[in-house]
Amino acid sequence: MFADLRARAREVLEPAHWDYFEGGAGDERTLRANEEAFERLRLVPRVLRSTGPRYLGTTLFGTGLRTPILVAPTAFHRLAHPDGELATARGAAAAGTVYVVSMAATTPVEAIAAVAGPWWLQLYPQPDRDFTAALVRRAEAAGCGALVVTADSPVFGRRERDHRNAFHDLPPGLCCENLRDATGAVRDIVMDAGLGWAGIDWLRGVTGLPIVLKGVLHPADAELAVEHGVSGLIVSNHGGRQLDGAVATADALPAVAKAVGGRLPVLVDGGIRRGADVLAALALGADAVLVGRPVLWGLAAGGADGVRLVLDSLSEDLDRVLALAGFRTPAEVTPDAVATR
Repeated sequence: MFADLRARAREVLEPAHWDYFEGGAGDERTLRANEEAFERLRLVPRVLRSTGPRYLGTTLFGTGLRTPILVAPTAFHRLAHPDGELATARGAAAAGTVYVVSMAATTPVEAIAAVAGPWWLQLYPQPDRDFTAALVRRAEAAGCGALVVTADSPVFGRRERDHRNAFHDLPPGLCCENLRDATGAVRDIVMDAGLGWAGIDWLRGVTGLPIVLKGVLHPADAELAVEHGVSGLIVSNHGGRQLDGAVATADALPAVAKAVGGRLPVLVDGGIRRGADVLAALALGADAVLVGRPVLWGLAAGGADGVRLVLDSLSEDLDRVLALAGFRTPAEVTPDAVATR
């Protein structure tokens, strides 16, 4: 669906930056598996269901959205386009959806918030809890709607494309703007291998924002997340960028959704490229999906307009697929819409 846009993005990006956005960990088995898992799924449509007109809207944490397709957190958008995260925020706002801002954004949250629609902040809780709390307070003051805590990163995955390209630092003039401390110095992101469930409990005591746990693949972790009071889950393997060989998200989703049992929203990312993939995710138990790399392709190729093109195209494709499968809304999609294996 996005082959031309992807090709254009590859033309305009520096090769090392293309590899940074496009690559995964290790031999990239999980990266490939995410798309392959959706490609294996087959839909089972119903007929004569009087499906028009459709309505794609959904509500997450009290915010109404025009589509169940959200923008996943990805870093360093100014590598893709001069306007960076500002363009992504404008494109997502025009599409009527949530933009999940990466902690490693190259634009401050305050500037992003000034042009964004609804937005959430992705967070790696830092060992320096005071610094983490200060960033949370910045996000709250800027109008953040939820915190997305990435839980699958006790250490960095080995991204071999970056090693081959010797890509370790941002070019001069760019930095992770949200990692500035009170003195204005920019810190490095520290992956905290000591982070446990107590860290989630601590964060709940710091903020009243909904906490969405990202990186859940095991149903036992989904149960624990509910017990620890999180507000939502994202079934994710970090786009194949952390543990190579991890299960594809479409394969992990049903068991996680079953463990949650409707007690909180379940979202999924990884490998979603068409409306049929979105419908399959809904049938497997997701309440909404997030897309990452296609948004970056749109950003590189066309700035804010390119981001909106990606999101609107996916929503239009979902609308068509819903009608063809016999549904009017995402909420109507049932598990039998996907063939059992």
